Amino acid sequence: MKRLLTSCFGLGWLPVAPGSWGSLPSAIIFGRACYFGGSGAVPVSLMIALIAAGSFVCVKFSHVAVAATGNEDPNEVVADEIAGQALTFLAMPLLMANASGGQIISIAVLGYFLFRLFDTVKPWPSYRLEELPAGWGILADDLMAGVYAGIALFISAKFWILK
Repeated sequence: MKRLLTSCFGLGWLPVAPGSWGSLPSAIIFGRACYFGGSGAVPVSLMIALIAAGSFVCVKFSHVAVAATGNEDPNEVVADEIAGQALTFLAMPLLMANASGGQIISIAVLGYFLFRLFDTVKPWPSYRLEELPAGWGILADDLMAGVYAGIALFISAKFWILK
């Protein structure tokens, strides 16, 4: 059961790009919450819940996947992607009060790809954060990627998408 949770119900077991699959639920939930008229509080609350749940599952249970695979950061653990991707979108509702459906979709898609970029490239200090013990190292680099992607998305939305 613990591996099922850390893999986001099997998304981490998909053979190609499990981290990309693991990022999708947060992006889809964000986009749907905004698109279908959720006030700023609804998407923010959902993103906070995803950050908390993904972080808890990663830190508490990823040791089981580490032991099973022998890898310190197993590809199957994507709860960290759930949390990091949700962090990317956390501040966006502050800008999106009057966003159109097309703008919401653009923000969700761009946020998804920005997070994947920063999670893959791992700019400083992401690699250093991977050295933290146990599940914290698995989680922390994705949260940092979420911060970088969130900043880039906020700037892009403010000066390009929502202009």
